[in-house]
Amino acid sequence: MKAKSFFFGLCALLLATAALLPGLQAQPAPATKAEERKYLPYRIARGDLLSVSVFGEADLTVGRKKVENAGAIILTLAGEVRVVGLTIAEAQAAVENAYRDGRYLRNPQVTITVDESVPRTVSISGKINIPGRHEMPTDTVWTLKDLIIKAGGLQETARGTKVRITRTLPDGTLRVFEKDVESMLRAKNNANAADASFVLEPDDIVYVPEKII
Repeated sequence: MKAKSFFFGLCALLLATAALLPGLQAQPAPATKAEERKYLPYRIARGDLLSVSVFGEADLTVGRKKVENAGAIILTLAGEVRVVGLTIAEAQAAVENAYRDGRYLRNPQVTITVDESVPRTVSISGKINIPGRHEMPTDTVWTLKDLIIKAGGLQETARGTKVRITRTLPDGTLRVFEKDVESMLRAKNNANAADASFVLEPDDIVYVPEKII
């Protein structure tokens, strides 16, 4: 009798477990956390078309004003105002200061909108698998590592510890950075995460040199 009771009890337990399996299988696996991206405010680039309006001054309102290669827009009375690399709020303040400093308006209130934006690109050459210009996002951080991956990775003969980035600063001068991205890509113990995470800006020029043998 005891053997029969044990057998029936075991069968009941197996049936109960089987009934629970569909519910258990239906539970989705915990999703892995996606890589967090840092979102950035829009920054004005060369070639962007802007509308500039001044409250109460209809004669000073203009549309589709192009940001010239020098990084400035030319406005009535205010003249040349440099806006490249600025956020919308910073550009509005720059135009307001130009009217105020020129003593054309006592308390200007400027609104700027982007009518048309140009693609943001960076160029990469040297020992990289896909050289050329690559488009970058306008609203998120784009790092040196992101560019190297999008450009197909380093070639075998690349000296990825000495990648050079040339940047044109707002005043027109050039600044050159040298970064080690290879150590991070190859997960070396001495990898410098800050180098691989170096944030690129539009029109940066990246060069990957060849290994010295």
